[in-house]
Amino acid sequence: MNQLKGACIIGQSGGPTSVINASAYGVIRTALDNDCITNVYGAEHGIKGVLNDRLFDMSKEDAKELDLLKYTPSSALGSCRYKIADPDVNDTDYKRILEVFKKHDVRYFFYNGGNDSMDTCNKISKYMQKVGYDCRVMGVPKTIDNDLFGTDHCPGYASAAKYIATSCMEVYQDARVYDTGMICIIEIMGRHAGWLTAAAALATEYGAGPDLIYLPERDFDMNKFLDDVERVYEQKGNCMVAVSEGIHYADGSFVSEAKTSATDGFGHAQLGGLAAMLAEIVKKRTGAKVRGIELSLLQRCGAHLASLTDIEESFMAGKAAVENAVAGLTDKMVAFERGTHQGRYACRTKLIDLTDVANVEKKVPQEWINAEGNGIEHAFIDYALPLIQGEPDLPKEDSLPRFAKLKKVIAK
Repeated sequence: MNQLKGACIIGQSGGPTSVINASAYGVIRTALDNDCITNVYGAEHGIKGVLNDRLFDMSKEDAKELDLLKYTPSSALGSCRYKIADPDVNDTDYKRILEVFKKHDVRYFFYNGGNDSMDTCNKISKYMQKVGYDCRVMGVPKTIDNDLFGTDHCPGYASAAKYIATSCMEVYQDARVYDTGMICIIEIMGRHAGWLTAAAALATEYGAGPDLIYLPERDFDMNKFLDDVERVYEQKGNCMVAVSEGIHYADGSFVSEAKTSATDGFGHAQLGGLAAMLAEIVKKRTGAKVRGIELSLLQRCGAHLASLTDIEESFMAGKAAVENAVAGLTDKMVAFERGTHQGRYACRTKLIDLTDVANVEKKVPQEWINAEGNGIEHAFIDYALPLIQGEPDLPKEDSLPRFAKLKKVIAK
């Protein structure tokens, strides 16, 4: 084995999840315990922390606080949405990254994020190879959107799916208490891939979920939608709908009226306000009492409903990244492969090339959406149900969550 001694950096990027810190902890703990890795640094706000030479010395953290990262939502090291240029067009950022890597003798770089983060990882890896700097680069997957290519599922998805399904089941109970009916429209995250909205079907499977579910994988037809809602409402006296924030018309334009309000750092439209907009349209059409509910950030930071399976697999992804890098591998992303062990769901890690995963989105299979485009087939239930299993023993203080409190000592 080609033993490479040097420091490592772990950075987090993109939208947080309730378990992204479990992956970071998998990297940090495994790296701290490895003889090949001389120092473990956490980048403040992802790649921006590298560019600004703002690196936390993770060896200065209390071991018990680090352990709490497994149960702490959001990105403890800080995140960013920063798109580095193509190095052939502008290599300024890359020269700076190399300068910081050399200053701290960084020989291992781990980046914890989604599609855009894997693109960043891929570009840095290829640049280091081009200039002949020996540095092993590994992507650690993260995204509640579950849209990364080459992996059965993504760390963070299962906990968000569990939150969505549970919240739908709770709203279902609330929306049926009065002698007058109600139409309830729940807006769920997902710009181009409908994995999160599909999770609402778990609630329906257990008898307390949406009657209608709309994903961005199918073009949206407003008239058909209104007909669907009216039909269900007349039949049942109530109607619950789950819609993805990214539903769009046949011409590709988003249904959301907020589509032009802002963009994030990668030029993606920031969507929102869809539930309220649809509620207004449905109210005018039906005259019924209508509520629009936007789960918004709650679905990605709801650590109190985290899946134990998700936490354990997220940690496993971080651990595998370090072990494979130390073993001599580079230019890869850790991915999950589904299998069975003694008749039960089992998951193991595998590696895929960063080039293959960067900027490719994995959609919900068309055959998992019903012919009408307003519901989810049972194959999705079989896929998602094993992922949400298990309840973590969450640390509490006076019955409130006890999250990690890091000192964040800047490395000199």
